[in-house]
Amino acid sequence: MTTRTRQDEGDRAGDPADVPHHATRVLLAPEGIGEAAAALRAGRLVAFPTETVYGLGARADLAAAVRAIFAAKGRPPGNPLIVHVADVAAARALAAEWPLEAERLASAFWPGPLTLVVRRRGDAIADEVTAGGPTVAVRVPAHPVALALLRAAGVPVAAPSANRSNTLSPVTAAHVLKSLGGRIECVLDGGATSRGIESTIVDVTRSPAVLLRHGALPLADVEALVPLVDGGGAVTGPGGRALAPGSQERHYAPRARVVLAPAGAAEAIAEARRAAGERVGTLARGDDAEGGAPHAGAAGLRIALPDDAPAYAARLYAALHYLDDAACDAIVVEAVPDDPAWAAVRDRLRRASA
Repeated sequence: MTTRTRQDEGDRAGDPADVPHHATRVLLAPEGIGEAAAALRAGRLVAFPTETVYGLGARADLAAAVRAIFAAKGRPPGNPLIVHVADVAAARALAAEWPLEAERLASAFWPGPLTLVVRRRGDAIADEVTAGGPTVAVRVPAHPVALALLRAAGVPVAAPSANRSNTLSPVTAAHVLKSLGGRIECVLDGGATSRGIESTIVDVTRSPAVLLRHGALPLADVEALVPLVDGGGAVTGPGGRALAPGSQERHYAPRARVVLAPAGAAEAIAEARRAAGERVGTLARGDDAEGGAPHAGAAGLRIALPDDAPAYAARLYAALHYLDDAACDAIVVEAVPDDPAWAAVRDRLRRASA
């Protein structure tokens, strides 16, 4: 098995005193799955790939391990976590109730990028996972490395995205190390993720079911199976507890300022910012002569993403990471269509630019 280590010294300023700093090991999948599973069982933090983004995993039934997630990410304690399990039976074991809507959606879309919010069984997971609330968010990921890890670990795994809180989600192991290197035990490297943005979250404790977060599973696919209403994005419950992850107004954000440009205006806005002395990156839509590869234009670095919602979503975070790593001061993003198929992309761009 091949391992690598990284000690990220640049991210230490302002860290909580209780966050340990040590070399973060990189375990290559599939050889490293057994070692990563053992680390999870021992209560340590392990980042791993899913089909959406890389998650930062800890035993969901061990309070100290879950608290370590919040410390490593700098995540507010009122923001609940998604629990990842290997199959539907394991998800049911965490639930006090499993309504018909849950059964229909799980049968249709698991493994896959859908998270279901159900009423929790009180003794199955630590209170920290749910921020003390009565519901738990659960899903079965579709990535073969994630499923193999969950089966090998044999425990439910709480796993938000593997990055500092509110920052840009990781879609490669290198992105994880950039954000959390030195804060976690290891990263299981399974290559780049395929969907590129987070799961769709649906609350099935209410009737009709409520959409809490747009995500990689199209809304129309969910609506074809169960009645559904839109929860409106930023949703909080009693005491300020978030009802779903990813509901902060500013989230999924790079260091650079994200500027949303009207259709046809991105290049002009980028050029004006460049002329004002800023280092500027532009995200355009539609394949070009560079085949989507980053290239230097008159207004700075430019990346053209596909003019197709799923393909655009799959490459969005990687493009934002690239431009952020290129030390851009601003990233100008060409407007995406006002169409239901683009809802998840619009949500991510809006929160990144807040």
